[in-house]
Amino acid sequence: GKHTVNLDNRTADVRVKPFTLEMGIKFELHIIISGKKINVSEIPELSIPEDWMRDKLELNFYKSQNGGGEIENVEYDKQSRTAVITFLRPG
Repeated sequence: GKHTVNLDNRTADVRVKPFTLEMGIKFELHIIISGKKINVSEIPELSIPEDWMRDKLELNFYKSQNGGGEIENVEYDKQSRTAVITFLRPG
């Protein structure tokens, strides 16, 4: 439908259009676990920007159901297809 949005004291009429989302990609990771860091290797090459890959890794390892926790840092090296995930707390 049609909607009106207020932007910086101006209004804009916008219309909603459906679009198709791309299917998700499943991949296998190989990891080495220490007290506070996880080394991830053999990350598949995907045609997405490096910051998106860092975000995907962070979201995956943040999930408590996967044994994750709060992330301090994600270092991703696209060339070597590796990453180091650093958690705020060891565990």
